[in-house]
Amino acid sequence: MKSSVRILLLSLGFLFVAVSCKKTVKTEEQPVDTYVADHYTKKEVDIVMRDGVKLHTTIYSPKDTSQKYPILMQRTPYSSRPYGEGNFRTKIGPNEILMKEGNIIVYQDVRGRWLSEGHYENMRAYIPNKTSNDQVDESSDTYDTIDWLVNNVENNNGNVGVWGISYPGFYATYATIDAHPALKAASPQACIGDFFFDDFHHNGAYLLSYFRATSLFGTPRPNGDQPIDTAWYTLPELPTQDQYQFFLDAGPLKNLDHFFEYDTADTPTMRPEGVTDDYFWNELKDHPNYDAMWQSKGLIQHLKDVKSSVATMIVGGWFDAEDLSGPLETYKNIEKYNKGNYNTMVFGPWDHGGWARTVDRNVVGNYYFGDSISLFFQKKIETKFFNHFLKGDGSPNSGLPEAYVFDTGRKEWKQYDTWPPTNASKQTMYLSEDQELTSQPKSTTGIQFISDIKKPVPYSEDIKTVFTPRKYMTDDQRFAARRSDVLVFETEPLAEDLTLAGDILANLKVATTGTAADWIVKVIDVHPADTETNEEMQDHLKMSNYHLMVRSEVMRGRFRNSFSDPEPFVPNQKTEVDIKLQDVFHTFKKGHRLQVQVQSTWFPLIDLNPQTYVDNIFNADESDFKTQTHTVFTDSNIEFTVLK
Repeated sequence: MKSSVRILLLSLGFLFVAVSCKKTVKTEEQPVDTYVADHYTKKEVDIVMRDGVKLHTTIYSPKDTSQKYPILMQRTPYSSRPYGEGNFRTKIGPNEILMKEGNIIVYQDVRGRWLSEGHYENMRAYIPNKTSNDQVDESSDTYDTIDWLVNNVENNNGNVGVWGISYPGFYATYATIDAHPALKAASPQACIGDFFFDDFHHNGAYLLSYFRATSLFGTPRPNGDQPIDTAWYTLPELPTQDQYQFFLDAGPLKNLDHFFEYDTADTPTMRPEGVTDDYFWNELKDHPNYDAMWQSKGLIQHLKDVKSSVATMIVGGWFDAEDLSGPLETYKNIEKYNKGNYNTMVFGPWDHGGWARTVDRNVVGNYYFGDSISLFFQKKIETKFFNHFLKGDGSPNSGLPEAYVFDTGRKEWKQYDTWPPTNASKQTMYLSEDQELTSQPKSTTGIQFISDIKKPVPYSEDIKTVFTPRKYMTDDQRFAARRSDVLVFETEPLAEDLTLAGDILANLKVATTGTAADWIVKVIDVHPADTETNEEMQDHLKMSNYHLMVRSEVMRGRFRNSFSDPEPFVPNQKTEVDIKLQDVFHTFKKGHRLQVQVQSTWFPLIDLNPQTYVDNIFNADESDFKTQTHTVFTDSNIEFTVLK
């Protein structure tokens, strides 16, 4: 008994000492960065648009008024906070160099968001040939804003540039259409081009991994859509960290409606069946095909008349899981339809917005690409672009190339006069028997696999719940290669370097026992066994035999002939399905293998296809989901763009 008491007293003593020590530990306070407050004055104004709606705008002007400065503007749906003229951001502008050089930096809440008046429309449709002041879009709002700024902000030099990443990149692209004469430079970065091919869809397949992002764009503002300075939306909270199991257990998409029934004071609790309070979720559900609604919101088709007075520099990341189609298609369409415009592209080894970060080691997921790559971009490319067109002579001779692109295999920058490079050509490889990827077709046969809807192929081996996916773009694909429902085709170890520089087209010949199916193609760089492991690698992985995913894409089979008019498969009938994979710039080095994987599920990156045809997968019932047997024929091929 005495021993027990002694042990208890000793334990309490240790606990007291531990608690006492914990109380005396001082955390080192980080110094507050006051550079912006020290060097800039801040002003908040409400700029009146042509239809009378006021847009809340924040203006940071250099305190040094001995010279005139250009205006650099970002329009955003994500808030121009912090609000209040005494509250400053710690960083402003596209990068720290441009901030410290001195520029007038402007942020604006777009129409219908935060402290701006009006009603928000997700990807507001462009209105050509406007006939009245009541016809407004993001182009007219940008024009009216620039017009006010150049006429009312002191010490501006009359030149304006716009930039933005992701959704703000969409607004930066929008600014180039019917552009104000003062707009001299635009840098759309990771810019959304069309929500049927970026972010929430890929080739018509719904990206279930973006589920939690829905309410960010579809929650109505309270109090009759009045301006508000605090977040009025909340992200759905999943009751688990295992999103794969959660969505598998949830079943059909319509079972997720309850996450978007907000029952706020402004929304009635009695709603029609299948209609939620979230207008973006309703749009997704009601428009499963590329109909007039999606087509009107797409911006790519309106880039045929970008003003020649606006220099454009499109920026993107080769491993951007969110917006890769948008920046590539934005560059290509401006280039195609606006001969003589200054239009360039910069693509590096980044995930979404990685080029704006100030990190020394540039890593995407597990994969290390080199040091100071983003810092190089900010100093030698982005700053040079804006300074030339906003402070310099603005001539076409900017000192920057047409295409500044990073080879993600060799891990080095290259410069080209065109993209793809003029010395690139098409090379076809065939999906042959015995897991071979061959330069010549062999005998034609069918390779079958069972697509079990109860055990879909994961897109990542990580157990996680994410807001939007990023890391998977460079994930090791060994976990998938070892599944029976993933077909693998690969070359022998390469005898010499092979550089892919441009788009990829998968020409599949397939069949299914059902009437619907998705088809996913992944292009993979299989590393040699002696490859050294970098410090960022997850503990359970090694770089030895690492299966680096270089590019991947899905085609929802119903859209194989038309994104607007879907059609079922005829069971067991051989059918062509073409899948365009976005551009790459990657060298498969000598000793590496080029591998292609083909599968039909990719969960929960994309939603589960019932594998029986229904008019709208968002309305599918549990009974519609069927396990099917799929076939890939060995006369299928992949057309690569190869640099000679």
